[in-house]
Amino acid sequence: FLTVVYFYVIGKSEAGCGSGLCGSFDTAKSNSTVSQSDVPTGNYQTAFVELGSVNCIPCKQMKSVMEAIEKEYAGKVKVVFHDVWTKEGKPYGEQYGIRVIPTQVFIDKNGKEIFRHEGYLSKEAVEKVLSDAGVQK
Repeated sequence: FLTVVYFYVIGKSEAGCGSGLCGSFDTAKSNSTVSQSDVPTGNYQTAFVELGSVNCIPCKQMKSVMEAIEKEYAGKVKVVFHDVWTKEGKPYGEQYGIRVIPTQVFIDKNGKEIFRHEGYLSKEAVEKVLSDAGVQK
């Protein structure tokens, strides 16, 4: 049994990966500019920014991950979703310089991008990123 997921690139689609953790990890920092509205403030330690679309299958799979993180890390992790296939969300896709959706960007309190991933990211992988950033439940 083979599962094929399609990544949506702005303007076209490409074959992606099989089931499980897919996409690419990038611990190197992006040259993109972080949206100041996404930077964690107050008690929030980190922001988890999901750039995708409500109409993209891997993005839909990320919804339960985002909801679980928002609930389990309430007050510690700011969870933000930008639908880059809408007029309102498209500027965020450009600002973050995304190539593929879904893309997850993690931002520290100083507004510095600390981690970026393209494709589906499991809850366990998100929790590892948060743990590596010093965020505990």
